[in-house]
This record gives sequence, C-alpha cells and structure tokens, in this order.
Amino acid sequence: MSETAAALALMALPGMTPAKLRMCWRTAGGFDALLDEVTPALPASLQSLLADAHNRPDRYREQGARRLEDLVEQGIDVLVLGDEDYPALLGEIPQSPPVLYVRGSRACLALPQLAIVGGRRASRGGLELASAFAAELAASGFIITSGLALGIDGAAHRGALRSGRTVAVVGTGLDTVYPRQHRTLQEQILAEGGAVVSELPPGAGVRPQHFPARNRIISGMSLGVLVIEAALRSGSLITARLALEQGREVFAIPGSIHSTQVKGCHQLIREGALLTESAADIVEQLGGLLGYKAAEMSAVGDDTGSLGPEARQLLELIGFDPVDMDTLAMQSGMAMPALSALLVSLEIEGRVEARDGRYLRLR
Repeated sequence: MSETAAALALMALPGMTPAKLRMCWRTAGGFDALLDEVTPALPASLQSLLADAHNRPDRYREQGARRLEDLVEQGIDVLVLGDEDYPALLGEIPQSPPVLYVRGSRACLALPQLAIVGGRRASRGGLELASAFAAELAASGFIITSGLALGIDGAAHRGALRSGRTVAVVGTGLDTVYPRQHRTLQEQILAEGGAVVSELPPGAGVRPQHFPARNRIISGMSLGVLVIEAALRSGSLITARLALEQGREVFAIPGSIHSTQVKGCHQLIREGALLTESAADIVEQLGGLLGYKAAEMSAVGDDTGSLGPEARQLLELIGFDPVDMDTLAMQSGMAMPALSALLVSLEIEGRVEARDGRYLRLR
C-alpha cells in the first residue's frame, strides 16, 4: 500500500513523466524509498524534481493515500512496478508504465494473453476473422487483449467474450469511454470477468498521442500479437514492431495481393512474422505456455488424479501412431477449440508430442 501511495504522489509532481518515474524507481529500488532519501545516482535534474518530496515525505504519503482512496471509490484498482500482481511480462520491457489503472479483474492480467490488433476500417471478412480467431484462442486458454478501437479490436473483444475473457488497453483515463460506441462492449468485458487497463489517470481525455503509446502495453502484456488487416501505415504495425522489439511472437494473416488493407500484414510476414491460417497455428506455437490449463485439466479428473473422460477418450484415439488434428476432430466429434485445449494440456503433461502438425502418444 505504501508503494502504491508513494507512486501516485510522485506521479503527480509537476514535470514528472512515466519515463522519469520509472528511472527513479529502478535507481532507488522502490517508490517509497524515493520519499525518504536522496538517490545520488540520479541525474541532478531528477533530484531537483524530487526535492520537495524529500523535504516533506509524510505530506506526500498522505496525498498519495488520499488519491488511492478516491480511486478505490471510483472502482479503479492501481498496480505499480514491483507489485506482485503487476503483469510480469509487461514489467520486463524497458518502457513499462510505473503505474497501471485497472477496472475489473486484476487476476486475469496474470494469465497468458494473446493480442489481436488490426485496422479500424476493416472489411466484413476481416471482422469475421477477428471474431472467429478470438473465440477459438480464448477457448484454448488465452486472454485476448486489444485496444477497444473500432474495427478489428472490437471484433476481437466480442469474439473472445463468446468463449472466454478479454482485456482492453485504452488510451484515455478510465473515467472516459472511447470510442463512445463501445460503452456497452466495455461493460460486457467487465461483466464477463475481463479488465480495462490504462496508464493514464482519470481525467486524461482523448488525445492523439496517447494511442500510439498504449500500443507498447498491448504487446508488452502479451505472449504474441496477431495482426489482421493492417495497412502499411497503421497503428497495428506499430504494435507488431514493438512486439518484435520486446521479443514477442508476431502472427499475421495474409490476404489478397490487390487489397491495400492487408499490405501491412504481407510486409510483416516478409520481416519474419509467422504466416497464420488458423488459430491452431498460434496454439501450436504458444500452447506450451498455457501451463495453467494443465491445472484445470487435473481438476476435471477423478479422485485419483487421473484424466477426465474427454481427455482419456482423446488419448485413446491418438494411440501411438501419428495422427493429425482434423482426423482427431472427426473421430472424437469435438469442436476444434476444445480439441486444441485438450491437446495442449496433454502435451504439457508429457502424454503426447506434436511432430510436424501430427500428434503421437507417449504414455
């Protein structure tokens, strides 16, 4: 609590920016420590910025505590760097925001996230793709993360809500819904156990510079980024390139060579993004990181800790000869998202192995 209050107080200092506060935190090792003592390793300009806080630390702690109380009354949670609930992947990037404001479930921020981004002026086909991919990937265990924008973002959020949860990273304070058309969508995200996240405090309105900055948070919280219908000059390409810089996987869906709406996706594929034709391509690439799904599978089992009936049936169908997913879907009668989730869990437990798109039973 003291770290959170101190971060809020310091963030409100005139001239303080997220980048400056992040530097202070990394140098001092904590926000509260910055109120108590001068940090010689900091540049003189930052020491000057912190001078009043050093002289009156108790006053600043009280101010931070009051700000925190006000936020709680508004239904806004606060996560700061160093907090055990701060998204771990986001904390690893160089430009991690020192303060995150959250509405909804902070717990879902700790689960594996997959970002889906794309153009605002998307085609009907692009919107359908975004919705379908999001639904399948959410069913496979991913939290779907996007930016609440019109077009692909909105379709991804809606698709995820059909089978799982979703996180919206916004470019305004959490007291503002932008675009206004997505007010109902935001309410649905929260009602279904998702979250809305911003690095901006309440009162920060709609400003163009906020939106490119939030893209690093979308990619930073995610294991990978799927790009659907991105033009050559689009915010989606910014997100994808940030993801590459952050060491994340980037997936892109190709389209017609005559469409300007997908030229950005083709460019990403030329630069090393993985050409993606199905949700299974992403699950196969990142599915091993869905460790928490294995725990869910154990809970489905019987009292002896054995597999649940669907998993046992699937294991019998796989046998010890390689078999592809289409064959398994036909033989089991399972929907592809549920089948993908079970295969991932069996692979995590060491019961099956994926080889060249086919599955082989190990035990």
